[in-house]
Amino acid sequence: MGDRAGQSSAMPAVVVQDAAGAALALALAGPRGVLLLSAPGAAENLGAAWFAAILEAAAAANPGVPHRGALDCSAAPGHALVALRLGLRLLVLDPRCPAYPAIAGAAAECGAELWPARPPALVLARLDLRRLGARNKLAQWLCAAG
Repeated sequence: MGDRAGQSSAMPAVVVQDAAGAALALALAGPRGVLLLSAPGAAENLGAAWFAAILEAAAAANPGVPHRGALDCSAAPGHALVALRLGLRLLVLDPRCPAYPAIAGAAAECGAELWPARPPALVLARLDLRRLGARNKLAQWLCAAG
């Protein structure tokens, strides 16, 4: 388990909301790769299966690009357990959650990491990725972050 968010990390992080944004981040990722981070609380709002599908689609569109996916479970331990059952191996969970130690133990048992905080990340929803300037900003973030 990482003891601080971003431990994985030389990988720059981007917050993704869909497969297209995740695929673009992978396409522009440098040799360090990229951490594809869900929006805060996405496990509760959209579900672990939704996030796993985004990661799978992005990886299929960009085979061989180093990346990790991190699902934010907010303070919802049940959603964190579902994510672990689905095979997600990097989760963010509020450390004030009473079940945090139990979820940390479950994560460790299956070789997953549980982070108590989100790493710094570029939020793709704030960019119009159809524009060259936004794509350039993403590419710069991916090259400079870390």
